[in-house]
Amino acid sequence: MFALTFLGTSASVPSAERNHPALLVEAAGQRILVDCGEGTQRQLLRSGAGFRRLDRILLTHAHLDHVLGIPGLFSTLGLRQTSDAMTIHGGEGTLDLVIRMLAGLWGAGRAPIPVEFAALSEGQVIDAGDFTIDCFPVRHRDTDSFGFVFQSPARRHLQSDRLAALGVPDGPLRGELAAGRPIVVDGRAIDPEDVLGPPSGGKKLVVIGDAETTDGLSKHVADADMLVIEATFLERDAPTARNYGHLTAAEAASFAAANNVGQLVLTHMSGRYEDEEILAEATRILPNSRIAADFDHVVI
Repeated sequence: MFALTFLGTSASVPSAERNHPALLVEAAGQRILVDCGEGTQRQLLRSGAGFRRLDRILLTHAHLDHVLGIPGLFSTLGLRQTSDAMTIHGGEGTLDLVIRMLAGLWGAGRAPIPVEFAALSEGQVIDAGDFTIDCFPVRHRDTDSFGFVFQSPARRHLQSDRLAALGVPDGPLRGELAAGRPIVVDGRAIDPEDVLGPPSGGKKLVVIGDAETTDGLSKHVADADMLVIEATFLERDAPTARNYGHLTAAEAASFAAANNVGQLVLTHMSGRYEDEEILAEATRILPNSRIAADFDHVVI
């Protein structure tokens, strides 16, 4: 299960209703920020999420609307005297910008809290046991941008009717079967395949920040339960979208539909459009589309 709290859903210019980009993803007791736009620390408080157990930031790219909230967040965490180290993941160019930004405020190699920097390259970022995070490159203007795949494994569960029919008692023997090891009951060998049901429960969440194209991304997005992606423009302004390195709502929806995405969530909203216009363009192609608003909480 993944729980998402949208902390900022605007494009580069915020509005009274939409803050700069930031998304909180919670899974298996861990809490991870994807991007940290200006004002993210206040959005964490306003959403009720707070700062507890917040020790990792994934950055999609280095544009300022996605990173300017980091100094303020670190300053507050330092004042709260948190001892946890913060790990920031990003492309090498993105990390270089963040390192220089922090150095300009507090001096080279210094920050209000301990910070570790982890450069991204395509492949696995984290294996947390109950879920993994992988990253993949995304084209967006002149940045070293990345998207992220959060995935929890499908699991096979013991079938109570089969256990009863085979006379497997409650207790350690069932634990052995659940772990994939055969057992013996009353002289009879019982294999895990005899009592385990089909795989179920695995979830796949894909988060993509700004993108000028979806070319080459299908293998990472295919069959996702949810795709979070930008839709800064409408199709009538597609040439402008190309010039600024962004997608239209129709492009995002067509990409999601072509890759069997369960639900599309559009973000990075521009104030030039009404939400209803954006949603109408997307739902004509993929009915299960929605627009994210600040403080929306979604569970998959």
